[in-house]
Amino acid sequence: MTTKLETDRLILREILPSDADELFLLDSNPNVHLYLGNNPVVSVEECKEYIENIRNQYILNGIGRFSVVLKETGEVIGWAGIKFITEPENNHVDFYDIGYRLQENHWGKGYGYEAAKAWLDYAFNEMKAPAVYASAHIENTGSNKILQKIGLHRKEHYVHHDLPCYWYELKREDYSK
Repeated sequence: MTTKLETDRLILREILPSDADELFLLDSNPNVHLYLGNNPVVSVEECKEYIENIRNQYILNGIGRFSVVLKETGEVIGWAGIKFITEPENNHVDFYDIGYRLQENHWGKGYGYEAAKAWLDYAFNEMKAPAVYASAHIENTGSNKILQKIGLHRKEHYVHHDLPCYWYELKREDYSK
């Protein structure tokens, strides 16, 4: 992948096999998985498989989740990006989903918003996506605030993998920088 985004404080670059330890730190935390079905990973090997799947998405779809790196320290603090979803979700299929996940000690600092906004801009300005979608557990206050703050519209409530979620969308014609 040649795509790399930068914000004031972040570098958003492809996820590399060398990110496995940082992603394990992220995804082994039960608090990170509180609204994701409570299934944190239990080994670095699981993260390595996850990374391999993401890197395959780059090849198949030209896009995927990217590492979120702090410019100041070079630390990988999570992931964010656009994923092309090919499995049915909430009566949609073959759509662009915006997502993000950060290590708990970096919550509440605006990094999630900063990364999500950069990816939303990229989706509409570079990819020329017709729409961007997202979902968040109805009790995940932080994620719901981020999605609304970047301009996505909450459309409905639905259940995904037994989890109550809100469905968000933003059509290209309704997008404004």
